[in-house]
Amino acid sequence: MTDHDLNGRKVLAVVTNYGVEQDELVVPVEHLRGAGARVDVAAVTTDDIVTLVGDKDPGRTVRPDLTLADADPADYDLLLIPGGTLNADTLRLQSSAGTIVRSFTDSGRPVAAICHGPWALVEAGVIAGKRLTSYASLRTDIRNAGGTWADEPVVTDTDGGWLLITSRNPGDLDPFIREMDTALAAVRS
Repeated sequence: MTDHDLNGRKVLAVVTNYGVEQDELVVPVEHLRGAGARVDVAAVTTDDIVTLVGDKDPGRTVRPDLTLADADPADYDLLLIPGGTLNADTLRLQSSAGTIVRSFTDSGRPVAAICHGPWALVEAGVIAGKRLTSYASLRTDIRNAGGTWADEPVVTDTDGGWLLITSRNPGDLDPFIREMDTALAAVRS
């Protein structure tokens, strides 16, 4: 599935306990773990994460590895922010999520956000000057925060000294995951 050996790489996925789009969390996490990366899923609480399909139908239940408050962003090579309207809207209100985002961007480590996930980036105030994509309804929020929105399956941007990988929706998971693999493969062990 990947040409990259990701052994030794560490990824932090941040979500809330309800409403994350199932495939935007489960597919990248399973792929990255299958390629050898350690992936920790951090949620608001240690209660199960109830995913949704298409923002409405019940999806798989996922057990978080830790809470957002207990996550030490310095321990990870890449930050993954899945979407889902309810998840992303609630996540951006968590001060710990903003702290995690800024820890990655301030230190120059890559961030990958899909669908509504970029709302956390808008809230953290880190997208001014960045070119990115998202679910189309975030277009105005991104522009108002100083970013340039593009309607493309995957957009990468290194402005500001850190790599941002974004995609629009679950249909873009293949190129999204490919760019995450490439970013993680470039991390020095």
